[in-house]
Amino acid sequence: MPSAAEAPLTAAPAPRPDEPALSERLPTMALMGVPHDLPTPLGSTAPGPDEPVTGPNGPSPLLGLPGAAPATGIDAGTAWHYGDPIGEQRASLTGSILVDRSQRAILAVSGADRLTWLHTLTSQFLSTLGDGDVTQALILSPQGHVEHHAWVTEIGEVVYLDTEPGAGLALREYLDSMRFWSKVEVTDASADLAQLALIGPRSDAVAQQVFGGSDPADGHAVALAPAGFLRRTGEGLDLIVARAELPRVAAALIAAGAVPAGSWAADALRIPTRRPRWGVDTDDRTIPNEVSWLSTAVHLDKGCYRGQETVARVHNLGRPPRRLVMLDLDGSADRLPATGDPVTTAQGRVVGRVGTVAQHHEDGPIALALVKRGLDVGTALMAGPVDAAIDPADAADESDQSTPMSAIDRRALRDIRR
Repeated sequence: MPSAAEAPLTAAPAPRPDEPALSERLPTMALMGVPHDLPTPLGSTAPGPDEPVTGPNGPSPLLGLPGAAPATGIDAGTAWHYGDPIGEQRASLTGSILVDRSQRAILAVSGADRLTWLHTLTSQFLSTLGDGDVTQALILSPQGHVEHHAWVTEIGEVVYLDTEPGAGLALREYLDSMRFWSKVEVTDASADLAQLALIGPRSDAVAQQVFGGSDPADGHAVALAPAGFLRRTGEGLDLIVARAELPRVAAALIAAGAVPAGSWAADALRIPTRRPRWGVDTDDRTIPNEVSWLSTAVHLDKGCYRGQETVARVHNLGRPPRRLVMLDLDGSADRLPATGDPVTTAQGRVVGRVGTVAQHHEDGPIALALVKRGLDVGTALMAGPVDAAIDPADAADESDQSTPMSAIDRRALRDIRR
């Protein structure tokens, strides 16, 4: 029987009649001692804030891995950790960790007008997106607030938009409402495709062993057989695979050396990078200028999209109302703040909002927070019930110390006039 490495990474021709299907070539979780008889999600009763909120596809089969502790909130339906969240983080330093993102929503946009149509609706320059190109995009309100964030991947004349768990329906409804006479079709591919991620220096070797083929360059993707694609981002490798193949693909990646890691580890590794998650590190007032999306999901030279005026004005003035920073939390406290908790000063003045919170393998308890632009790095803070301080590394990013783009432009104009 051919090995898993024989499965091509790029778009493959039809298999030979004597060639086993991918599902037959990959090891099953059952062979690795992982059960498949997971319980179905509970009824339609609305859960409380700490109860799981499982996506429409039910709990992930990776919850059957040894030591899996289920996550709650936005990552419900996947694992919070697999018994050793600190060890899972450390594994990413020298090896490769496998993160289950199968609850993320995936939309497929097809049709001759898909690129120009999405170009007019989003903050990103998409009209010239080529096959295999990967980027990020935002949909903004008329006031410039972030309503949707998605990764954008063009593969095989289809644009795939993947976004946070639970956000797919609203995104699809908005896109459908904007179709008019455009030759496009928007479908929910979440039932057919599921997402995994590999993080760490050995991720390429793990993917190569399982899928073979060539590695995509940064910001690009290659097709996988029988469905899906593999893309490279600044964080690692994302694998969008056929949902029916999810258990077998995960088992093959683990057999190739990937260490299963939960959302705790993924969040702890992401917080120091200051990369936000929509709906966790952002609220309904967030504008792109307050977070790193201004450089990754916004094309500043592009015109005519909803919310552009706010983005351009704030960029030119250099004065976003808030900024995303990392908070160092009091490690002696017996609890952590929750997402959405207020950030306050010693005098009780609310100056921000807590986003992602996690225990880091080196830095201890840390969090992301949106705080007022002029807040001094040395200010003593409270993140919910826990003492906190802005990380010193964020001092260099204080926008109060920067010169507005408008001032630079005026100086340049004066020099020209002379």
